Amino acid sequence: MYRIVEKIKLTPTDKMLVIEAPEAARKAKPGQFAVLRISEKGERIPITIAGVDPDKGTVVIVFAEVGKTSKDLGKLGVGDYILNFAAPLGNPLNIKNYGTVLCVGGGVFVGALLFLIKALRQAGNEIVTIIGARNSEHLIFLDDAEKLSDELYISTDDGSRGYKGLEFLKELLNKRKFDHVFTIGSTSMQRLVSELTHPYSIPTTVNLFPIMVDATGMCGACRVIVGGATKFACVDGPDFDGHKVDFDQLISRMRFYNPQEKIAMVYHYKEVA
Repeated sequence: MYRIVEKIKLTPTDKMLVIEAPEAARKAKPGQFAVLRISEKGERIPITIAGVDPDKGTVVIVFAEVGKTSKDLGKLGVGDYILNFAAPLGNPLNIKNYGTVLCVGGGVFVGALLFLIKALRQAGNEIVTIIGARNSEHLIFLDDAEKLSDELYISTDDGSRGYKGLEFLKELLNKRKFDHVFTIGSTSMQRLVSELTHPYSIPTTVNLFPIMVDATGMCGACRVIVGGATKFACVDGPDFDGHKVDFDQLISRMRFYNPQEKIAMVYHYKEVA
């Protein structure tokens, strides 16, 4: 059992939990993820690691309440326990001194992006960061991003704060030379970033989160096509070359269980009511 020691409500739908998981806290690196299960009857869900404190033995996760399991997770509070917390899973990112690095994050994945930025900064990189969200209400960790970055840009889908969308990235890429780009966020956002950096031949690393079941490479549910070859995101990734990912196939597979997910939500709230 893994105890929740801190809970922060970031936005009306986004939460941050700090969980006691000493072994994971000692080993987890940026880019890796956890698979958790709230209770015996709960489903296993993957969730990106947003930070660790090896001295305190804690791991940070940030998530949005979008489905039944994430809503159930959001109901837990300080002192409550999570039944299973398997971590770290996947491969850590390659942290080194690239030079000037562009880091692009969106929504709840900004937590994981900051975990990466801290490591890249310690390795001596110059950090240019773009933080995005669908509107100003859902922008998170801006103060932390500003402290850790040499330059910070803000983007919202509706233009309520900062730039509207990511089209301004074209101008930034024309003005600045970047040695590497890291992006984590919605699949559509990562796809757009990869498409924008491709003409400049800037190495671009994406963090994928397709459907997962066992997260050990056994089930094959998380398969993605990268460079024409089949890869499993849980053991070959979750980080890949964004210029080689078949995003059409990835998005199609991610939508496969949308009807069942909606039905689960309907039945859940019907039972609660």
